Amino acid sequence: MKLWGGRFQKETAGIMDRFNASIPFDQKLYKHDIMGSIAHAKMLGKSGIISQEESEKIIEGLEEIRKDIENGKVEFKIEYEDIHMNIETLLIERIGEVGKKLHTARSRNDQVAVDIRLYIREEIEKISELLWDLLQIFVSLSKDHVDTIMPGYTHLQRAQPINLGYYFMAYFQMFQRDFQRVLDCKKRLNVLPLGAGALAGTTYFTDREFLAKELGFDRICENSMDAVSDRDFVIEFISSGSMIMMHLSRVCEELVLWSSQEFGFVEMDDGYSTGSSIMPQKKNPDVAELIRGKTGRVYGNLINILTIMKSLPLAYNKDMQEDKLPLFDTVETLKDCLMIFKDMICTMTIKKENMKKATKAGFMNATDVADYLVSKGVPFRSAHEIVGKMVLYCIDHDKTIEELSLEEFQRFSDKFEKEIIERVQIETCMNSKVSQGSTSKENVLKMIENAENFFRRDFHGV
Repeated sequence: MKLWGGRFQKETAGIMDRFNASIPFDQKLYKHDIMGSIAHAKMLGKSGIISQEESEKIIEGLEEIRKDIENGKVEFKIEYEDIHMNIETLLIERIGEVGKKLHTARSRNDQVAVDIRLYIREEIEKISELLWDLLQIFVSLSKDHVDTIMPGYTHLQRAQPINLGYYFMAYFQMFQRDFQRVLDCKKRLNVLPLGAGALAGTTYFTDREFLAKELGFDRICENSMDAVSDRDFVIEFISSGSMIMMHLSRVCEELVLWSSQEFGFVEMDDGYSTGSSIMPQKKNPDVAELIRGKTGRVYGNLINILTIMKSLPLAYNKDMQEDKLPLFDTVETLKDCLMIFKDMICTMTIKKENMKKATKAGFMNATDVADYLVSKGVPFRSAHEIVGKMVLYCIDHDKTIEELSLEEFQRFSDKFEKEIIERVQIETCMNSKVSQGSTSKENVLKMIENAENFFRRDFHGV
């Protein structure tokens, strides 16, 4: 008979056991479930709800079950539905009637809520460490490439010259926000639901503050109905994960393009590439493509959990059992993608000469010519028009702007003087940017310095 089967006159149908069970996937929570149960047993003993001897016997039994699970000696049973009842059934089988006292003053509703919070909190630590490592890689790459000149793009058209270090620091900013976001998510999930009962609390004088301290929570959930029905923390975590994946996907999209012969800016290491079953010459950037593809998978997990929760009345509903599959999949996808992405970018070959050569086309110094005219008193809109006509002239005469003679410059405006020849050189254009956050080498070195200060200041965050 089920642990809850007292009011039932017959067993559940076999198909119902399979359909209703979550043990095929929530067994992943065994460690967190036992952790919560041990804390609960301690609290029951401390509060005099059960005897100290009974509390110790329960704890000893739970610790033995944990060891047996870790050693592969436990086979979970689908008829016991979930990880909670599988462990409780094992406990009763091993220690007898005392085991039946463990569930005093709690419900599976608050039990699963604490399990999931403990699980996400643990996984956030791992994910934040991976993000921390990735941030350091971006800074290291930036240091190596403050003098590597390349085109900057808008609309995937060559726009203005930048350095590759500047590009890497742009992604540093994105993943820094991701790092801060997952740690911020932890602040809101680190609230204890255990002790809330099914929805209305309990008649026992429990010590939830003790439970919070024992399990490392910052505070307790104030409203028991909210405690058991809340999955905001799951949604927030998957949302944060979706943004991490979006940022990974953006870098990967560029690396896929850059590794093509049309760009030729990078080459992926053989260890992170694949070939073709029919075309012997192919070397495909499949890691980058797979990360890009898996982004949609995590987005789908976010829509999944939002849809599960969107119309649920208070308090707990069985729909919420389905929260774990998108959560677990998001965690594993994030960790896998972050780990392999780090290895991929650390081993790729950057083709500096091809990047520099690409800056020779596309008139990327046109804005600098307009800015030069502005410095000579020409209104910007007028300068814009003048330089637009110069670009047309260059196209018609198969020239770049830096190939024009002073006489050709002066055909378009008498404001041009001899120094314009140096001002339109690509490296000069890049380093002439003086505004905060711009691409000059001086600014990029400042960004790197700020990043290293961040590492020193926030080291405790990982």
